[in-house]
Amino acid sequence: MILRHSSLEGLLSTLSTGARVYVPAKADGVTKFVLYSSSVRPDFSITNTTMPPKDLLFPQTQHMYRYGTDAEGVPYVEPVHDADDVIVFGMRPCDVRSIECMDDVFLTKGFVDVSYQAKRERLLMVAMACTAPAPTCFCNSMGLCPTAAPLADILLRPAGATDASGDTAYLVEAQSEKGQAALAQWESYKATDTSDADFEPVSAAVSCSLKVSMVGVKDKLEAMFDHPIWEQLSKKCITCGTCTFVCPTCHCFDISQENRLSEGTRFRCWDSCMFTAYTEMAGGHNPRASKSARVRQRFMHKLCFFEQRYGKTLCVGCGRCVEKCPVALDITCLIDQIGAADVAY
Repeated sequence: MILRHSSLEGLLSTLSTGARVYVPAKADGVTKFVLYSSSVRPDFSITNTTMPPKDLLFPQTQHMYRYGTDAEGVPYVEPVHDADDVIVFGMRPCDVRSIECMDDVFLTKGFVDVSYQAKRERLLMVAMACTAPAPTCFCNSMGLCPTAAPLADILLRPAGATDASGDTAYLVEAQSEKGQAALAQWESYKATDTSDADFEPVSAAVSCSLKVSMVGVKDKLEAMFDHPIWEQLSKKCITCGTCTFVCPTCHCFDISQENRLSEGTRFRCWDSCMFTAYTEMAGGHNPRASKSARVRQRFMHKLCFFEQRYGKTLCVGCGRCVEKCPVALDITCLIDQIGAADVAY
């Protein structure tokens, strides 16, 4: 199926009548996935939005359940679930991979997070292949391909040819049963004056300019828990938490409640392993009180612990932390340092 760029606005308007549609755009000075409306102008030229789409499944603040007593004094507990269908249109392959990592955390190993599951089941992911990765992107090195997103329900690949008007086009491919069913709504917007054979999709050979080698990194890290590298690295860190909030796979959270008379709400909100209070216990003990311990935890989790448990790294190579860290504490430089470290494994 061929979809012309000029048809996107009409398609998004149609899709938004039956679901909440989120598109990459700039809002309040920040690029993120914004709820589509006639006043929103999607920008599909954004390689990676500053804020990833993870908050659509794992909101910054999420009500989990309400509790209290009714008029007759009988206690009750009511789960809070979002029942809306959601379409994320224009996700990049690294963000699609990040959802796969979040699925591992919230839906596998014998545990199902019902709040996450309710949202995940109603999510349609429409991915867009990358033709020009940003200078801070390194997804190739993390085992991804900029032009492929196997977990996406629908994949759009920019085509190399245009018509006489200069209108660009996308080759559209359904990659799941959910995606195949969704394409029925797209029929009236597909280009009828051309065929797939008339267009050449973007090459699968698109590559990131920033590269690292992950060979042996996990195995080396298993022997580097007490290595001096963590103390050296932490001197630079200001523990602001920026890296964790722009990361598409960080999922630390805190749980609290708000009470009003006989009613209350339990909710969770994003937290960060970089904050001192995150691991502080009720009795005052903190197993990661030092900054070096918290820095070590972040990178060990991304590059070692998660792979031990789920078989993949928790870093997807999107480069957001590389771009936004105020002190340039670069994970790619750390990977290079680990690779060069003289550690037996």
